[in-house]
Amino acid sequence: MDCCAPESHAPSLDVPGMDRYAPPAEHPARTYDPPSTNGYNAPPVFRSDRVREGLPWPRGAAWDRKGTNFAVFSAYATKVEVCIFDEKGEREIARIALPEYTDEVWHGYIPDIHPGTPYGYRVHGPYQPDAGHRFNPNKLLLDPYATAHIGRLVWNPALFGHQMETGDDLTFDERDSAPYIPKCTVVDPRFNWAGQRNHKGLPWDDTIIYELHVRGYTMRHPAVPPELRGTYAGLGTPEVLNYIRSLGVTAIELMPIHTFISEQHLMEKGLTNYWGYNTIGFFAPEPRYAAAGLDSLREFKEMVARIHDAGMEVILDVVYNHTAEGGEKGPTLSFKGMDNASYYRLVPDNKRYYINDTGTGNTLNLSHARVIQMVTDSLRYWVELTRVDGFRFDLGTILARERDGGFDRESGFLKACRQDPVLGTVKLIAEPWDCGPGGYQVGAFPPSWAEWNDKFRDDVRDFWRGELPARKLADRLCASEEFFNRRGRKPWACLNFVTAHDGFTLNDLVSYNEKHNQANGEENRDGSSYNRSWNCGAEGPSDDPAVQSFRQRQMRNLLATLLLSQGTPMITAGDEFGRTQKGNNNAYCQDNDISWVDWSLRKKNAALVEFVRQLTALRHRHRILRRNVFLNGQYVEDLKVRDVTWINVSGRQMSEEDWNSPSLRCFGVLLDGRAPSSGIRRPGHDATILIAINGDADQAGCCFPECHRSAGWRMVINTSESELLNPDAFRPGEVCPIAGRSVAVFLLERQASHTRSTQSV
Repeated sequence: MDCCAPESHAPSLDVPGMDRYAPPAEHPARTYDPPSTNGYNAPPVFRSDRVREGLPWPRGAAWDRKGTNFAVFSAYATKVEVCIFDEKGEREIARIALPEYTDEVWHGYIPDIHPGTPYGYRVHGPYQPDAGHRFNPNKLLLDPYATAHIGRLVWNPALFGHQMETGDDLTFDERDSAPYIPKCTVVDPRFNWAGQRNHKGLPWDDTIIYELHVRGYTMRHPAVPPELRGTYAGLGTPEVLNYIRSLGVTAIELMPIHTFISEQHLMEKGLTNYWGYNTIGFFAPEPRYAAAGLDSLREFKEMVARIHDAGMEVILDVVYNHTAEGGEKGPTLSFKGMDNASYYRLVPDNKRYYINDTGTGNTLNLSHARVIQMVTDSLRYWVELTRVDGFRFDLGTILARERDGGFDRESGFLKACRQDPVLGTVKLIAEPWDCGPGGYQVGAFPPSWAEWNDKFRDDVRDFWRGELPARKLADRLCASEEFFNRRGRKPWACLNFVTAHDGFTLNDLVSYNEKHNQANGEENRDGSSYNRSWNCGAEGPSDDPAVQSFRQRQMRNLLATLLLSQGTPMITAGDEFGRTQKGNNNAYCQDNDISWVDWSLRKKNAALVEFVRQLTALRHRHRILRRNVFLNGQYVEDLKVRDVTWINVSGRQMSEEDWNSPSLRCFGVLLDGRAPSSGIRRPGHDATILIAINGDADQAGCCFPECHRSAGWRMVINTSESELLNPDAFRPGEVCPIAGRSVAVFLLERQASHTRSTQSV
């Protein structure tokens, strides 16, 4: 998660100045029954003879065309009431106690409750923070299983279960929170998925991911109608999807679209939680991204259908490690008032306090069976009801922590996912770190999972700024085998990236040595101060043609390294045409031009866009660049072939002495298309490719190697120029000058080429 990943910062939700570790005071346990009017006119009497027992499943509000079944888990509650509101969600018109309690699930069936009906819960029980219980029926609660929300949260002291002004979370607050909190709505889940039955997931080894923000991607898109900008419908417009598809990407990864809230301290500064890593509803799409307002779920499904029609997949960035309720001094919005002791990890010997492995105040308790059930129900819901194709798990390490607090690769949650017949059909991606002890777990997730590989990000950045030896880069080019080649995992499990939403954009990575986060209002203290960036000679925008040209080359180098490496590549939206955040490496609170994609750059940097298309086309065309088995460099005697050979500038295989040379900055990677492409020992039939990488500032002369039946080497990629100027072939043994700080890619030709060239690549 981005508040704890190596390049991020986001503060806790707790009210500033309140010490969460203050010694507990003595307060008696209490159960509180509110008066009949909590600031409203007395709600009408609801005929109890119309309420039926209902069923304990499914959880949430399930409409059957005649009425709605309500079911909610709470192990320690003494009573649960469902509150029905008018169509605007402003006035409570009925309050009904759920009549049945089965296996710790409260449930009841209410006739004539139809889709669009706003509702919430009031949950009674002990208010005993020292024992982990924070029930307060004065607080209207969001349904953990709600599939749609309406309204906005308005920060007010009434949202807190304790008397917030006192700074003492052991106090009890009697103010009604209903006027200030969004409401859940009953939903009609039906949707016509015409044309979608034949949609099939794309294989991992052909996947290229494109990470984007639903709102920021289209807010300034000239082809999107103004009323659709920043919405699910806007992202689903043909002009947008046709462009994304033209890049050669196969999957769109959406930053969080689960319902979330903006922290109070951000709102007070006039800022907002733009990224969305502050979830309060795991089944509901964020209504702010819906042009259709109350019909957010239907609009989201329509967007997914359009993306599938364009031949691409949808991956959701999901946040199941914490919620927006923060720590003991945070608000009571849902889980905290529903069953605090079950939903959250609490300090074992003092349950007043929360285990904070997320850095946001609380940690979801994935050791509890009902919480695991809620998360897996949520995942299945998005797959089966909205047909998404996979998930990226924010702070994924937390999901595998058990009661002792340690990471367990055989945790209940990971085992539940591995055996699940639905989740086994989609892509699962872990962000393999969190803020807790032993939180860095790159390579430790079980089979069927992919993982973000920040080692690739860091090492590739370091190499191109001259701070990493070639040998280390070689490991990253081969899908970081030392971390991922275990238990039958494939190279695709290594998800490579050089930028993400968190940190510098690609353009800023080559334009700034320092972060410039002043707009965040934290005096530039937030965000990582160690970005492995290099401004190429000037801090920020520059009119110097030499600086501009060098930055363009460095961006091409970084993109080429990403898309020519084994493993699964991820591109950050807008990097293909040099999007900038003006040096802000932590724009989590910037819902404005700092974060929104500037589409005018697409024309300005059209050559860079075309360069990305050339790289993705090459990757799709040649499986040797995305093998389903790890490269090992071993010679296969019976086939007379080696899958990868590392070449020095003399055209010979690298020796140990070569590798150990501190001055080694230029080398070649020879990928032989005749090597077996699976565990079956039979010749492959792909192209043979030579990748020449020169990380030195000076030009290097590289000799082309002899290869089986080779006739010549034809250049297909050249990062030293914005366009490929030399289509001619080079003969084996010929020396080709490779420009300083550049990448060149050559395909082996089977027929002799009649033209020689000595053009600098």
